[in-house]
Amino acid sequence: MQLRVQPTTEKTAADFASFLKEKLEVTDILHLALSGGSTPKLLFDYMATHVHDFRWERLHLYWGDERCVPPNDAESNYRMTDEYLLSKVPIPKENIHRIMGENEPQQEVVRYTQLLENTLPKENQLPVFDIIMLGMGEDGHTASIFPHEAHLLTAEKTCAVGTHPESGQKRVTLTGPIIKNAKCICFLVTGKSKQEKLSAIYHESKEAEHYPAFHISQGHPNVVWFVDTTATALIQSV
Repeated sequence: MQLRVQPTTEKTAADFASFLKEKLEVTDILHLALSGGSTPKLLFDYMATHVHDFRWERLHLYWGDERCVPPNDAESNYRMTDEYLLSKVPIPKENIHRIMGENEPQQEVVRYTQLLENTLPKENQLPVFDIIMLGMGEDGHTASIFPHEAHLLTAEKTCAVGTHPESGQKRVTLTGPIIKNAKCICFLVTGKSKQEKLSAIYHESKEAEHYPAFHISQGHPNVVWFVDTTATALIQSV
């Protein structure tokens, strides 16, 4: 398990931004799937204030999951990205490939699956992202694959509808196979609330088997965890 540990959440975001900058320098096109959450806000703020550091014309953006709400809704991952990043940087509009949360969920699964089939290169008979950025919830979920829907980790479909276990909110999410088909999987995990889950995953404890984030990180040759010292406080060897 490759950990890149920084002393603060802000420096964790900056570390990932530097990682992304380096990747953009050595490729003609980079397909990146984004996550929601609080840490990406700091990442997007950093990128927007260092706008000249990035080759925006080379970057194609997608989303790992989206709540089934309109793009102007306060809960929309797209809206958060637009507010903190897209509206502030010169990325071509045709390079932005959002999940349309306003659509009927199952219809959007079909549409977004076709979009990925049409725009991404293929490996292992599946669309392949260059980088998928993921977070981890306090229950160990990642993207919108929750512990009670572990079948989405191995679903044959590229995209599926996930359901939040408490609110019942529907979400369109990438499934395990396409996430694990990415060339690089990057987790951004920060804060005290993630300590126990991160430690369990790091030590491959029995509890970790209940966490979708653990299963996504297992068996992939290129998984990087961008974390802060607070999140790693229970990992003695770091």
